[in-house]
Amino acid sequence: MIPSIYSCTPERQIQTRHLICIHKFSVKGSPKIAELKKLQRPRRIKMGNDDQVVKKPRFLCLHGFRTSAEILRKQVTTKWPESILEKFDLVFVDAPFPAQGKSDVEGIFDPPYYEWFQFNKEFTEYKNFDECLAYIEFYMIKYGPFDGLLGFSQGAILSAALPGLQTKGMALTKVPKIKFLIIIGGAKLKSPSLAEKAYSSPIQCHSVHFLGETDFLKQYGIELLESCVDPLVIHHPKGHTIPRLDEKGLQGMVSFLEMIQKVFARKEEQEICSDEASIA
Repeated sequence: MIPSIYSCTPERQIQTRHLICIHKFSVKGSPKIAELKKLQRPRRIKMGNDDQVVKKPRFLCLHGFRTSAEILRKQVTTKWPESILEKFDLVFVDAPFPAQGKSDVEGIFDPPYYEWFQFNKEFTEYKNFDECLAYIEFYMIKYGPFDGLLGFSQGAILSAALPGLQTKGMALTKVPKIKFLIIIGGAKLKSPSLAEKAYSSPIQCHSVHFLGETDFLKQYGIELLESCVDPLVIHHPKGHTIPRLDEKGLQGMVSFLEMIQKVFARKEEQEICSDEASIA
């Protein structure tokens, strides 16, 4: 049984539940605890038919409201093809608070269920939001570094807000800047004070956004796009769910991952030039 964590520090919360999620560090197989240090190293993959070896980006994945890391892992890894999944590392983590009410996925996915923070009916006032931010930061320090965030529903709302809050010094001040976002069924925070900080400047991260034709958050997802710089948009015919990738969706994800590799290549080239300049 998972003990209550309402009064736990971020460190205690992670120690309590991270072991449950260890097997989610890899799409294939279930690595042992002793392999965690190995998994924290930057992974490298081959691209194309040549022998070019490139860094494999790592994404921290934030699940939806009153679901879990295991549920998101199942949805992503069963709906997205291996040709996409093999190109990045996805690390799934449970939210810090046990669900404080009924989950919409009861009877579909097994419990336990978790939530990132609590909110009023208008979604304008939040409870335990600062504790949520501290929990994510501690996890990123302990198990990072991470290149980006993947979020669904409440996890997507949180993921899309974090880069702006990080820029303003309100979140993730002790970890590297978030560079990439994968937003599925997302929207903006509606708390006036938080929204002012999160979206006062354009979100500079490279981002891809999934918009479902019948998703009840679709219009809010479109509003989020207005705060992003050059977002890539993937439309799908479903509702509020992790979609399967049709031909256009697959092309979009391939394009996004290729863009990430170009960013990595430029950074590596700049670091080489800097090293050469310091030697000269």
